[in-house]
Amino acid sequence: MGTEAGWCLLLCLALSGEAVPTNSLWRPVDMVFDCLLAKESGPQAGFASSGDRAKALLVLRQVPVLDDGSLEGLTDFQEDQLSKDDPPVTFEATVDLVQIPQAGDLLHAECNEKQVTCEFSHYFLQAGPEAAVDTAAYFLASMQVSEGGPSIAMVMRTLGDVDKGTAWHPTLNLPLSPQGTVKTAVQFQVTTQTPTLTSQLGSSASLHCGFSKAPDQALLSVEWRLQHQGHGRLVYRWSRGQRRAERPGATLEQEPLLEAGDASLSLPGLVVGDEGTYICQVTTSQYQAQQITQLHVQASPRVRLSQESKGLPPTLTCHVTGYYPLDVAITWTREEPGSAPAPVSEASFSSLRQSAAGTYSVSSSLAADPGPAGATYTCQVAHVSLEEPLGASTRVAPPEQRTAFGALFASSLFVLTLWLLVLQRRQATSPRSAKTLRASG
Repeated sequence: MGTEAGWCLLLCLALSGEAVPTNSLWRPVDMVFDCLLAKESGPQAGFASSGDRAKALLVLRQVPVLDDGSLEGLTDFQEDQLSKDDPPVTFEATVDLVQIPQAGDLLHAECNEKQVTCEFSHYFLQAGPEAAVDTAAYFLASMQVSEGGPSIAMVMRTLGDVDKGTAWHPTLNLPLSPQGTVKTAVQFQVTTQTPTLTSQLGSSASLHCGFSKAPDQALLSVEWRLQHQGHGRLVYRWSRGQRRAERPGATLEQEPLLEAGDASLSLPGLVVGDEGTYICQVTTSQYQAQQITQLHVQASPRVRLSQESKGLPPTLTCHVTGYYPLDVAITWTREEPGSAPAPVSEASFSSLRQSAAGTYSVSSSLAADPGPAGATYTCQVAHVSLEEPLGASTRVAPPEQRTAFGALFASSLFVLTLWLLVLQRRQATSPRSAKTLRASG
């Protein structure tokens, strides 16, 4: 929305106020976005492909936005605000036929220190009788709010009657309005509120996919596919009331919500194999568009510290088990009484192990130096699933204390053994035992 910088300034000033009206109403506003237009020269199954790009401007006309008091002072877009020296290709789009639920996120993006990326590409209708007689041009606008914001794909159709005096765009070969813009209408949109999603192993995940279509469009199918490490597979498919779940437990919204535009997918009991790129593809009688959600699965590590006391110096082993994904950092520190912890770098590591569930385990060992007064060793584990590193500590006693403890233990064991022998002898010579011997003779 850089072209209308004044809008964002007014909006941010309004948002800084503390008072928010309780009777908020929907208000139509013009929204302007700086975009890039991909120059293409042929059908690409309705989706964008790489190529040269030119500057473009997208003006969404009169989009309903919930007014919480922050929209005061916003003005409608005026064509005379465009640069006269190097005007970009300007697409004016009406949204009368569809809903844009994420309009507020788009409008407030810059004030929330986020960016909106916008790319245009030519869109080619699916083969059919409508495509054969339709003379309008179609474009696909893909918009993404940064830092995990919503992603929107919109199919737009050009409007307007061509008169004898109509001006044409020199490179797009499209009729222009008297103001020099390309008039369009949004016919179909598919969106996701969660382009990136992170869930714990064993939990459930809901992958959002919503859409809105023109009234004359019939919903034909919704398909979810998973792409991961070069392999793809079908997860779920709905086609004209027929449901097919390839992933056990996967469910799609019921018919009323689906018809209303909710194609979200639910995945219970997540496993490592559920991780990857999910593609939600929605097809109507004339259009097809998709959204992508990147699902990350995580499992937090468990940490246990053991001490092998047979030899001198003793060996400490830090066991790190049940974590995912692979990368984990294990560090050691040593602390003597009255001193600060110091890093230890002589640790060794075992080979990596992977369980049947796909989680990983590894261990780290080192020879502990207790010093003259003993020392506390700490194993610290950092992993992407943890907000803070996990740690496990143990105190290693100096040799003198270990020897004294060993002697005390040996003495205690000797006394206990002697006491048991005395007890057994007393039981053998008791009167009851002698009576038993006479009876047996």
